[in-house]
Amino acid sequence: MWTRAPLERQAKSLVEAYNVSHENQVELEIIPNDDMEGKVGAAATNEELPDLLAGDVVRLPYWVANGLFTDLTESIDSLTFADDITRGHVDAGTDPDGAKHTVPFVTDISVMAWNKALYAEAGLDPEKGPTSIAEFQEQAEAVQALGKPGVSGTYFGGNCGGCLVFTWFPTIWASGDEVLSEDGTESLLASDSAKALYDTYAALNDAGAIGAGSKEETGATWTAPFSNGEVGVMQYPNTAVYAAKAAGIDVGVTGIPGVDGGQSTFLGGDAMGVSKDSEHVGQAWNFLSWMLSDEAQLEVVAKNGEVPGRNSLLDNEYAQQDPLALTMNKLAEDGRTPVAEYFSEAFNASGSPWVTLFRNATFDQTGTVDEDNDAITAVLDQ
Repeated sequence: MWTRAPLERQAKSLVEAYNVSHENQVELEIIPNDDMEGKVGAAATNEELPDLLAGDVVRLPYWVANGLFTDLTESIDSLTFADDITRGHVDAGTDPDGAKHTVPFVTDISVMAWNKALYAEAGLDPEKGPTSIAEFQEQAEAVQALGKPGVSGTYFGGNCGGCLVFTWFPTIWASGDEVLSEDGTESLLASDSAKALYDTYAALNDAGAIGAGSKEETGATWTAPFSNGEVGVMQYPNTAVYAAKAAGIDVGVTGIPGVDGGQSTFLGGDAMGVSKDSEHVGQAWNFLSWMLSDEAQLEVVAKNGEVPGRNSLLDNEYAQQDPLALTMNKLAEDGRTPVAEYFSEAFNASGSPWVTLFRNATFDQTGTVDEDNDAITAVLDQ
C-alpha cells in the first residue's frame, strides 16, 4: 500500500489492525506529500504500482481517467452496506461510464470553528457560531475590535488554492449553488453566492480583520494561528480542531454556513483502490472490504477520533463521548466532493486560476471575477 505522509497515523493504525488479524499481510509505504504525484506517474508508466493505492479525493478523477485503478464496481455493489458508504469518496473514483474504482480511506471535513474565550471577551455568545456569512463577518469584526495585540478576527490561506476549495466551496453549496458543472468541465464560481462570499472577505480585509500573513499563506501554517489562540473565527479542518483543543483552546464548532443560512462541508481526505498493476486483486479487496466493516470503522477509525466512511456509523459510541466529534461527524452527512479530471491544475496548483480569482476578488478587488472564472473553465475543459 502507498499513502501520502499526512495520513501516516491513520494508515498505520488500519494496517496494523489488519495484519494482526489476517493471514494476508499489507506492507505500507509512506510517501512524502510532494513526491506522491511523481512517484505514482513513474510507477504507472513502468507498470509498478502497488496493490493498494490511496490518493487525495480531488486528484483521483485524473488517476481514474488515466487508467490507474482496477474496476471494483461489482465488489463494491455486492457489499451489504454499499448504500451506506460515504458517497464523495466513491464518486471521486467513478468514471463517466459509472464504473467504481475507490472507497473511503480517510475522511477530512471542513467546519466553522471559533474561539469561545475571545467570543466572550467580545461580548458575543460563546456557544453560538455564525449561521450566515453576514454573521461570520460581524463576529470576526467584533473580535478584531477587541484590539488585542496579535489577535485577528479571522484568518485564511490567501495563497493556497486547496485551502480555499476546502473551506469556501461549502458556503456556495449551502447557498444552493454549484461550484462546477456536473461533468466537471465548467467553473460556476461567478455566481451571486460566490461573489457575496468574496465580497465578505474583501470587506474584512478592508476592515483590517484578517490576520497578518493571510495574504502570503501557502497552506503550510494555515491552521496554526487559530491553535495559538490568535484568531476569533475561521473555517477549519476537523482534524486540526483536536490539535487546537489540545493546545488549550476552548473551541466551538458548527457547519460552514451559506450566504443566508444552511450549512455544508467539504468531504475531503483520501480514497483508496486496487491499482491496475496488482497481481493480488482478491487480497487487496479483502483489505478494502475489511476496512469498511463495522469492526474496522468503529474499533480503529472511530476509536481514534476519525470520521467513519459509512453514514450509519457517524453517530457511534466513541463520538458520543465527545460532543465535538459528534457535531463534526454529523456534518459529514451534508458533505460534498467536487469531481473534475483537471481539478488539481485548476484549483490546487501554485498560481492556479482559482488562486488568481480569489486574490483578485479579496485583496486586489479588481472586479474581474467573471473573467477569472472563465480562466478556471479553460483549464477544466482542456
